[in-house]
Amino acid sequence: MNATLPPPDRSPARLGPHLDRRRFLRNMGIALALPAMESLLPRRLLAAAAPAAALAATTATGAPLRTAFIYFPNGAVPDAWWPAQEGKGFELSRTLAPLAKVKDKIQVFGGLDDISATAGADGGGDHARAQGTFLTGVRIKKTNGADFHAGTSADQVIARQIGLLTPFRSLELSCDIILNTGGCDTDYACVYQHNLAWASPTVPLTPEVNPRLLFERLFGAGAPKDRAENLRARQAQQRSILDFIQTDTRNLTSDLSGRDRLKLDEYLTSVRDIEQRIQAAEQSRSSRAQPQFDAPDGVPKREDGTILYTEYFRLMFDMMHLSFQTDSTRVASFMMNGDGSNINFSHIGVNDGHHNLSHHGNKPDWMEKVRVIDHWYAQQLAYFLEKMDATQDIDGHSLLHNSQIVYGCGNGDGNRHAHTNLPVLLAGNAGGTLNGGRFVQHGGVPVSNLFLSMMDRVAPNNIARFGDSTGRLANV
Repeated sequence: MNATLPPPDRSPARLGPHLDRRRFLRNMGIALALPAMESLLPRRLLAAAAPAAALAATTATGAPLRTAFIYFPNGAVPDAWWPAQEGKGFELSRTLAPLAKVKDKIQVFGGLDDISATAGADGGGDHARAQGTFLTGVRIKKTNGADFHAGTSADQVIARQIGLLTPFRSLELSCDIILNTGGCDTDYACVYQHNLAWASPTVPLTPEVNPRLLFERLFGAGAPKDRAENLRARQAQQRSILDFIQTDTRNLTSDLSGRDRLKLDEYLTSVRDIEQRIQAAEQSRSSRAQPQFDAPDGVPKREDGTILYTEYFRLMFDMMHLSFQTDSTRVASFMMNGDGSNINFSHIGVNDGHHNLSHHGNKPDWMEKVRVIDHWYAQQLAYFLEKMDATQDIDGHSLLHNSQIVYGCGNGDGNRHAHTNLPVLLAGNAGGTLNGGRFVQHGGVPVSNLFLSMMDRVAPNNIARFGDSTGRLANV
C-alpha cells in the first residue's frame, strides 16, 4: 500500500532568497533548469535503461540489426497478391513476382488482421483507420480537429529500445504530400493518413519527402570534403554545458541542504552523461563510412513539373539504404503513399487515380489496372531489397540478412475496405533468426503479434504486450 506523504514546503521562506521554482543555472547565455528536488532523478532512469540498450538491435555476430516498416496504400487485389500454395515450395504470385531474386529471404504471411481499423460505430473512414492503426494496434479517435489521438507506433517502441546507439533514433520517409491539419477521410483528421510513425498518441512524426533534405539531415550539406570538415569543426568546439555554469553551481550549492546537494550532484551527473552519449553518437558518424557524392537535387521531376515517380521512390529507398549502410539509424518507416492516395499512374499506362480504381466493384478492366499498380509498388520494394542483399555488412553477411523489413497495408481488399487477411510480407533474416522463402498462414491473429515478435529480436522480452496483440507471432 502506497503511503501518502505531506507535500514539501515550497514557500519562498523555505526556499531561501535565491531559490524559487523557476530557478535556472545561468551564465554566458546558457540556462540549465534545475531538477524537482523532491522527485526521482533522471540519473536513476538512465541507469535502469542502460543495460537494455547496450545489446539492443544487435545480431549474434555483433552486426547492427535494422528494422523497417514500408507501407503501401489502398490494399491489394487478392487474386494477384496471394501465392497459390503454402510452405517452402510456394511460387510467387503475379504481384510479388518482382521479388524473385530475394524470394528465399521473404515470408508472405496470411491471416494477419487489423481489427482496430474496422468501422464499428464510427462508420466511414476506412483509409484513415487503416493507416492510423496499422503500426499502433490502437483504435484512433474519430475527429477532424486537433484533438486527434492514436497510439505509439511499433517503430518508435523499437527506437526507444535502441536509444542513442546511432546518430538518429529513427527515420521517417514518404513520397506523398503531407497534410497535418484539417479533415481528409469522412471526418477523420488528415494527420492519420499522412503519417505512419507516432512518437505518442498525440505526436505524429512527420515524414521527410525531399531526398535532398533527408540526405543533408543524415550527412550534412555540401560536398563530401566540406561535410567532413564541418563535422570536425563542430567536434573541436564542443564543450559541456556544465563548464559554463560552474560559478552559479557553486553559489547554488551553498544554499542547499545536504540532501539536496546530493540530488543536485546526481542531476548534473545525469546531464553530463546524456551529453557524453550524444557526443559519442556524433563521434561515431566520423568513424562510419560516409557517402562520397553530393546530395541529390530533390524530388525528380520533368521540365513541366511532373514527378518522375519511379526515380523518386527509388531515390528515397536509396536514402534508407544509405542510412542503414552507414549505421546512421537502425529504425526506419517509409509511407510510400498514404492510404486513400489517388495519384495517377500514367507513367505505367494507368491514366486513373489509384484510390478510385481500388473501388473497382469487380469490373475486370478496373481490377486489371489495380493489379498493374500493385505490381509497380512491388517492383520498387524489389529494388530496395536487392540493393540491401547486394551490400555486405560488417560481419560478412548482407544488410538484408541483418534486417527485418515489413511491407504491408492496413487495408486487405481495397474494394471491400476489409481489414482482415492483410497483404503483409516480412523480408530479411534478422541475423539468422527468421525463416525466409515461405508462405505461411497464421489463421486470423492481430498484425501486432508480428510486431511484438520483431521487438523481441531487437531487445528480447522487453515488451510484454503491444497494441491489440494477443501474443508473439509463432512460426516466423
